[in-house]
Amino acid sequence: MITAVYADENGEIFDQPGCEAVARIGDQTVLLKPEDLIPLPEGADLMCLPGRLAMGRQGKQIGPITGRAVAAILPAGYTRTHMPAFMKVEGEAMLPLYGYTAVVLYKDELYVTAIYSDENDKWQPLHYNTHSLKKLVSCTKKDLPNNRIVEQVGNCSLKWHCCTAQNLFYRRWEAGIPTSPTCNANCFGCISLQPSECCPSPQNRIDFTPTPAEIAEVGIYHLENAPEAIISFGQGCEGEPSLAAVNIAEGMKIIRAKTKLGQININTNAGYTEGIKKIVDAGLDTMRVSIISARTDSYQAYYRGSYELAQVKESIAYAKAAGVYVSLNMLFFPGLNDREEEIFAWKEFLAETKIDMIQIRNLNIDPDSFLEIMPKAKGKLCGVKTFLKEIREAFPQIVIGSFSHYIEK
Repeated sequence: MITAVYADENGEIFDQPGCEAVARIGDQTVLLKPEDLIPLPEGADLMCLPGRLAMGRQGKQIGPITGRAVAAILPAGYTRTHMPAFMKVEGEAMLPLYGYTAVVLYKDELYVTAIYSDENDKWQPLHYNTHSLKKLVSCTKKDLPNNRIVEQVGNCSLKWHCCTAQNLFYRRWEAGIPTSPTCNANCFGCISLQPSECCPSPQNRIDFTPTPAEIAEVGIYHLENAPEAIISFGQGCEGEPSLAAVNIAEGMKIIRAKTKLGQININTNAGYTEGIKKIVDAGLDTMRVSIISARTDSYQAYYRGSYELAQVKESIAYAKAAGVYVSLNMLFFPGLNDREEEIFAWKEFLAETKIDMIQIRNLNIDPDSFLEIMPKAKGKLCGVKTFLKEIREAFPQIVIGSFSHYIEK
């Protein structure tokens, strides 16, 4: 039997003998099968859900059981297929912004509903938050004194534990360069700015616009010192980087006049096409586009932007024509992306845009609050595995993973 688990008042996790585990896809509660499960990955965190009662099936009846619902927060490189099934206690607040994954007891061990989606050695927790980090931040501040970007990502590294920020100080891989305090979208799940009545954001947004000189100084420093070096505009601690296109483009020109090493990347919603064009023309290598749906109504319900999905397509087309390697940062929610109508729209979108890669990212959100703002499903829910199978069969040339890969030139 796949057995339901729950947490007591002290956060201790127990199984409910004789009670079958259930999980959630969208707003549907389903029984789990062995093929839905993998062992709890190393580096996963377990979390009790406040104000949410655990659920299971006893006999033929599905309902709440003793104690609070339990969820896993997966490490990088894993894609969840089901969310925890729970009953919300009336009046309880919205859950914090995490990617909640169902947890069960199977073969006397904890298992989760997920698949392994990308090689994740670079993003393993053991590579980050080491004892040397604080000293490395101080060293870089001495190397690049009075640079506000360094101050910002130093704070992100030590306070918010951002891995991309930390890579600047470890002198390796992908390092973030935040540039924009403003945004052209109002994402429901924004991780740097939320209305006061919502859940708290997990990090603070920058409150300044870096100069081209500041951008170039950090960019050159990283590209000339790091293996498989990538500098990325568009971080969790900022808005939309293309709104700072003039400064970014000027900074990129200074960088490329000094070094041809490494890659320059932008993480963007791609809604401000004129800004994207400036950045592409300045020598952009790769672009990762945040997207949750290929259908206009679903897309706009989440992003609530001042632009349309058509402008995103226009930005992608311009970048592709210039030889930029384009990835989708596909925000994934079981029960949305894998609806019949969404899969159909995704196939049309991918055929039109001819993107190079899809990076599947678990959407960090309260499931109930998210479904309240999204259009209701029109077709059946096919499941994450069916979604991925259909995309792979239709577009075998597209790389499907979870992270930005270093692209050999």
